[in-house]
Amino acid sequence: MPSVYHGNTGNFALSPEVQLLAALHFSAVGSFLEVVGDGTGLSKASVSQSVAAVTPILLPTTREEIHQGFHAMAGIPRVIGVVDGTLIPILNPSLVYPCWIGRKHFSAINTQVVVDHKGLITDIVARWPGGTHGSYVFVNSALGQKAARGEFGWSFLLGDSGYPLRSYLVTPVTNPATPAEERFNEAHTDTRTHIERMFGRWKSRFRCIHRSSGGLRLSPAKSCGVIVVTAMLHNMAVHAGADEPPPLDEDEDSEDDDAPPLVPGPPNDARAALHQAGVQKRQELIDLFF
Repeated sequence: MPSVYHGNTGNFALSPEVQLLAALHFSAVGSFLEVVGDGTGLSKASVSQSVAAVTPILLPTTREEIHQGFHAMAGIPRVIGVVDGTLIPILNPSLVYPCWIGRKHFSAINTQVVVDHKGLITDIVARWPGGTHGSYVFVNSALGQKAARGEFGWSFLLGDSGYPLRSYLVTPVTNPATPAEERFNEAHTDTRTHIERMFGRWKSRFRCIHRSSGGLRLSPAKSCGVIVVTAMLHNMAVHAGADEPPPLDEDEDSEDDDAPPLVPGPPNDARAALHQAGVQKRQELIDLFF
């Protein structure tokens, strides 16, 4: 990991350990000023440089590499990631804010995650109450807005039936009527289970975010920071080739993918056009499975 320089002295290189801790601290609190104000002895510039140095190390190299990795799984081309939500249990604030209760009937943060072909977490949103629908989280996330602006190009995410069908977010066929649709659904499922296995490894490695631990005994805001930090540490473990922990049963903490998508945003006509573009993209993929 490259060294960066302390903003106050100009001649003191931060060690990789300090850079990592600064980046993790920033990820937990989400503010350069809060990190500086916590008595770390680092300047805002040093924290910013540490985040910039650490983050690329924890992410995959090229889009083409991701495409090839996912295509090798089940034959679906141009997949840039799999998106799904998982419920991270937290200390029960439900007496004041019932919205924290999710569909599994416990207080949680509905955490949206995108995973690549290696099992690295490439995007995470940990801020919404457990009762928030996954499609709402996606549409209101920076990633969802980036996708809607066309920044994925020809690439797209795979998601379950709880997400809206879009040209940049492909979901399975609800009622497959042809052999090609059935084969596409099988390939979609085989690829999508990659993120379900990652959830199990992630929560097994960090039991504090699994329901078996009783949930995070912190405020919702602090819990969100812990979730993001464990995601970064998970990526570090994958990069380092650490032994995989025994997987946990993730079903009880999963978002309910049977619920129909709740899609805010454009008027009905605009949503219909977006849906039709998704239908066309999915049909192009189905045609590959004739």
